[in-house]
Amino acid sequence: MTFDYIIIGAGSAGCVLANRLSANPAVRVLLLEAGGPDKKLEIHIPAAYSKLNRTEVDWGFETESQPHVLGRKMYLPRGKVLGGSSSTNAMAYIRGNHEDYNEWARLGNAGWSFAEVLPYFKKSENNEQIDELDAHYHGTGGPLNVTQAQRFRTPVAAAFVRACVEQGIPQNNDFNGANQAGTGLFQFTIKDQKRCSTAVAYLKPVLNRPNLTVLTHALTKQIIIENDRAVGVEFITGKNKTERATATKEVLLSAGSYNSPQILMLSGVGDADELKRHGIALKKHLPGVGKNLQDHLFSAVSCLSTVPTANNSLSVMGQIKALGQYLLLKKGPLTISPLEANAFLKIHTGPDPIDLQFHFAPVHGGGDYEKMDFYNPDVFPHTGGYTLLPTLLKPKSIGYVGLHSANPTDAPLIDPRFLSHDDDVTTLLKGMKKGMEVMDSPAFDAYRKANLLPPNRSSDDELLLHTKKVLETVYHPVGTCKMGNDEMAVVDNELRVKGIENLRVIDASIMPRIIAGNTNATSIMIGEKGADLVLGKS
Repeated sequence: MTFDYIIIGAGSAGCVLANRLSANPAVRVLLLEAGGPDKKLEIHIPAAYSKLNRTEVDWGFETESQPHVLGRKMYLPRGKVLGGSSSTNAMAYIRGNHEDYNEWARLGNAGWSFAEVLPYFKKSENNEQIDELDAHYHGTGGPLNVTQAQRFRTPVAAAFVRACVEQGIPQNNDFNGANQAGTGLFQFTIKDQKRCSTAVAYLKPVLNRPNLTVLTHALTKQIIIENDRAVGVEFITGKNKTERATATKEVLLSAGSYNSPQILMLSGVGDADELKRHGIALKKHLPGVGKNLQDHLFSAVSCLSTVPTANNSLSVMGQIKALGQYLLLKKGPLTISPLEANAFLKIHTGPDPIDLQFHFAPVHGGGDYEKMDFYNPDVFPHTGGYTLLPTLLKPKSIGYVGLHSANPTDAPLIDPRFLSHDDDVTTLLKGMKKGMEVMDSPAFDAYRKANLLPPNRSSDDELLLHTKKVLETVYHPVGTCKMGNDEMAVVDNELRVKGIENLRVIDASIMPRIIAGNTNATSIMIGEKGADLVLGKS
């Protein structure tokens, strides 16, 4: 099989690349995806998102034991399906702070300032509320539908926004506009009350193109590199057969922040010592491959509620009623993300204009640490409640991705080194205290039945212990094939792998530093800009 371009990974960026590159009928494109088609019903029902974790559409990775988080091995959900994590996430559409991208540019990455990436955000977007927003920052007519929840909202979400305002956080109706700071309702990648993943937005409309080939259940074994040039890909099919495809122009690696560095290392590109340990022949010594891993973390402040919330829909009868509303009327709690409202603020000293996020969800996970699992609402109590999730946005704890073995079917070694930097502990602790102030605010008086989490507010030590017990990743891993000019950079500002011709990495792993917010919109922007870079467009 011979193609012009081979794209590894049909995720948030990979589907964008497949669409844009195959627009030229003279160009032959192969898209390889280790997972399967997005046929699972729960993918497309917004509130069924949690039913996807630990299923066949989830890689279901976990960290190494985290010594600064009570020795826990922490769950890391990642989409293993067409659309990648855009098919399995909570659909929040957040771009981060303008200064995030200006910092990338200051680090030597020309072309990546906010003013230069904004056109790609707009190109991707079809915002349903464009008349209510500043059109300078938003687009219409793009493949990706962006909207606020239209058919269902809970009263506790509005109470959260009022409570934030009462605690000095200004109201902001557009986190993706001129100013990020403040509180308001989320925008989501939802269309007609269904998830709008990149598979839905970018890939399915072009599947009939004769020059685009999409292979699912195709696990990449290695990129074939000859004389410092990527010439093809070796992959394992669903029948456990190894096949090979040749690329006459470029191989584009879009497998995400865990799998992209793993594939590079399996292909002989990475730290020489790491590869030698696993008996992998060295093609190019790039010590930064797999390093610079960053992710967002959240803790939890929860209350029991005087009014029904998402918990009440989790009972058997509640689920039957909600499913009936959804299937017959496209109304009710299943039409929205598990998240509803949000706030961005600065809580810690330092140069970042925003360093903390409050995700707000109309649901609670109970008060039993042994039974609590924020990624499995099936175990949640069926009595009403709501939760504020103080979220660390600018972690200083930096981890890495390595190899457990040279077997491509083995999971990569993932050690984020969570909370290894004291500033991250300080920021989360301050965030917990501010979150409790918001939840104790008068706006919640009519809805607060009782405080639930943290169970003990008596000291910083107790709050920190609670934080470590409930701490989870927001599954926003970035940075493991970072863009830059220093010796630990893996790609340049045009996303070309250093020292290897005809090979680029185009996904969230190229971020030199994590953005202040949910990362999916940025991953899609990287796909859009990456496609133009491949095509030589400015």
